Amino acid sequence: MTTVIDDVVVHDLQVPTAPLPGPVPRSTIFEIPVDLGEPADLLRRITGWVGDGQGPRQVMYVNAHVLNQSHAIPELRTALENADLVYCDGYGVRLAAKAMDAAIPHRMTGADWIWGLASLCESAGQSVYLLGSEPGVAAEATRRLHRWYPSLRIVGTHHGYFDPDSPHDERVVEHINACRPDIVLVGMGSPKQELWVQHNAHRLDTDVVWTVGALFDYVSGRVPRAPGWLADNGLEWIFRLAIEPQRMWRRYLLGNPQFVGRVMAQARARHAHS
Repeated sequence: MTTVIDDVVVHDLQVPTAPLPGPVPRSTIFEIPVDLGEPADLLRRITGWVGDGQGPRQVMYVNAHVLNQSHAIPELRTALENADLVYCDGYGVRLAAKAMDAAIPHRMTGADWIWGLASLCESAGQSVYLLGSEPGVAAEATRRLHRWYPSLRIVGTHHGYFDPDSPHDERVVEHINACRPDIVLVGMGSPKQELWVQHNAHRLDTDVVWTVGALFDYVSGRVPRAPGWLADNGLEWIFRLAIEPQRMWRRYLLGNPQFVGRVMAQARARHAHS
């Protein structure tokens, strides 16, 4: 079911509450393991980690931009390799998997799964902390989430504009630990968010730390989503480039050809070897 709240399109993801047994199969794309479970199953797995005493678990995503950066930034690649769950957040990853004869993962984009996560957390009484975006954006995202899920426990928010390893960074960690959330959503953009999680997850009193990119911008209504016909055909990047050209031109106009070139080179190498 699709609903519009405060001009935000809500895709109500129906998520069963039964626990998900067994390991999730994975694909390997540019040497990064990407989970193949369906979005509803992955959400059940992630929320099932709350209270298991094994945390904090690290959840991350890959798209063409993240995979490009992981090729250039060894620390980012290490963070992705060490994550407990990595999922596909872009059609480019699916196309790359197909070209390289790898298992094709499902696409799980934050602006869709956030509503399923909110439903599961509200039902289970699990708490969430929103860290990231510009000042005030996470608070507005909280308000809009509460319009749909009024009993959802969002125990704290903080913007993502602070320097790593600074006194401000230390205060953020202290605030998260004082709130004791079950799940921390970290939306700082890549690679800052992944490196922050890699450096700080062990210091956090939480069960799950999850990188979410620009999620709060979408939920708050600060950034509109692409029309469905673009998003459903892997062309959402055109819309993002049109509304934020100064910020996105390098990622898409330079990054997309770079990504396609790497995919083609690896596909040729794989076919030659076979």
